[in-house]
Amino acid sequence: MKTQIYFIPNNSLAIIFLVVLFFSSSLETLKAQKKDTLETAIVNIVKPYSPSISDAFKIRENPLKIDTSNFKKRKVTYSTFSIPVASTFNPAKGKVIRLEKTAPLQLYDNFAFIGIGNYTNMIAQFSNNFEISATDNIGLFFKHNSSQGGIKKIYLDDQFYNSQFELNYTSNKKKMSYALKAKLKHQIYNWYGLNNLFDFASPELLNSIDSKQIYYSGEVEGTLAKDDSYFEKIVVSLGVTTDRYSSSEFNFKAHPEFSLKTIDIPLKINIDIDFLNGNFSRNYSNTNGIDFGFFNVGILPSYDFNYEHLILSVGFAGYLSSDLEKSKTAFYVYPKINASYGLLNEQLIAYAGLEGGLKQNSYNNFIEQNPYLSPTLRITPTRELYDGFGGLKGKLINNINFDVRVSYLNEDDRSLFVLNPYKGQSPEFEGYEYGNSFKVTYEELKTLSFFGELIFDVSKNFNVEINATFYNYEFRSQIKAWNLPKFETMLTADFNITEKFYGGLSLFFVGERTDLINNSLTIPSGNELLILDSYFDANVQLVYQFSNQLSVYARANNLLGNNYQEWANYKVQGAQGMLGASYKFDW
Repeated sequence: MKTQIYFIPNNSLAIIFLVVLFFSSSLETLKAQKKDTLETAIVNIVKPYSPSISDAFKIRENPLKIDTSNFKKRKVTYSTFSIPVASTFNPAKGKVIRLEKTAPLQLYDNFAFIGIGNYTNMIAQFSNNFEISATDNIGLFFKHNSSQGGIKKIYLDDQFYNSQFELNYTSNKKKMSYALKAKLKHQIYNWYGLNNLFDFASPELLNSIDSKQIYYSGEVEGTLAKDDSYFEKIVVSLGVTTDRYSSSEFNFKAHPEFSLKTIDIPLKINIDIDFLNGNFSRNYSNTNGIDFGFFNVGILPSYDFNYEHLILSVGFAGYLSSDLEKSKTAFYVYPKINASYGLLNEQLIAYAGLEGGLKQNSYNNFIEQNPYLSPTLRITPTRELYDGFGGLKGKLINNINFDVRVSYLNEDDRSLFVLNPYKGQSPEFEGYEYGNSFKVTYEELKTLSFFGELIFDVSKNFNVEINATFYNYEFRSQIKAWNLPKFETMLTADFNITEKFYGGLSLFFVGERTDLINNSLTIPSGNELLILDSYFDANVQLVYQFSNQLSVYARANNLLGNNYQEWANYKVQGAQGMLGASYKFDW
């Protein structure tokens, strides 16, 4: 068979391609149809191709030039055709309106407040700031809160005294900032919570009881933060606490933070270093002293993930904990997972998490929670095995925000306060040995809680916040979750009566709690449960602002006048009133 070679001109390629595409699509359509019974014959027609010079496409060497500038311009004449239209619009004459200039709010560097009320209560505050340069400042802060006491139907002195002084230095550079802070605190409290067995005690015995306890504490803290660096921040602190009974505690903490965000990797690595060492001169049985020491090192990496409406942080907390007195070391790992998802254009946010960690308890922290402790405590860390929680928050309507949450917390060695045993009535005892002080006990505690909160931003002159929490406890060795309530609620409100007259209201309710009376001298079984009644506390404050600098205050606390017991046998002051004034100024 003779082989023929076909040459296709370049200008025909596009036409042939379209023809082939058309026939290909036609063939696909025919295949989809039902096959015809008639067969077709295929005829191949072969014709030799003899191209000629006329078949080629030629480009004109001298194309036709069209120059619009050679055309003669035509003269155009315009005219208008006006029709009168009736109008009733009468423009008003413009008036010049002057804009009222509002003076900028003047800020002052210094603040002083003093208030005096019944029970010889006194509150004083002073804050002072010195600007050294555009980036550096030195600040002073002093706070004092005291009362000479006067609660009815108690037998010991109930005065208290709490003063704190702070000096700080801050510097904010372009890419680095640092701060130094020094604190001193002086506190005086009395163990005045005697039980009803002292209703028949002799005046001589009551006068011989030295119920005063004095606390001294100090802390030095430094903070360094950098921008655009793997190293983000570090906080280092050194604290010392002592008391009238020669107790002592030394606490060193360091918390460096690192991040890889500068290279677009959302990974954070935090370090937690905590060294605690201290001692008490005696235990409650007066047999031996108590020494304690712990060294904890933790690493807390976390990876942040953001996708559309989802924000996710996944990490863990690994701790190496050493009990220096018992020469024991253990390693713990806890989860660190948090997630949130925006719904309805971020009007609602669903959130959940699973967290845990190691919390180092200390004498200083316990004093802040309960100042009526005996200086005979056992100190150990609390391990938060996990805290699983989930909730929903957002806006119900434009001016109402809400938050609802349920959580389940599992803790090992959870600290609980409980009354010390009653030893009797002897002038030889220390002031805390009459069953009028508290010790710390530890328990494996599981807590199921339900929390709800509503915030009403009614207007710029009035807003209200209310929240409530329900608790359910599960314990192992103790018979109750000592001094922990099953229900708490709080309501706070801020209001403006006029531009210069405003105030606030706060209401608190705490449910029943349970303590334990350990008295082998008068109770056959040795132990008896003590139910502390629920209590309600109402407080209000009114402020009148004479000027930008001077304001006067009127405060009323515990409006119902109930001498409820926040701690067993410790009545609080009744209705309290206070008048005070504040003044802002510059040197």
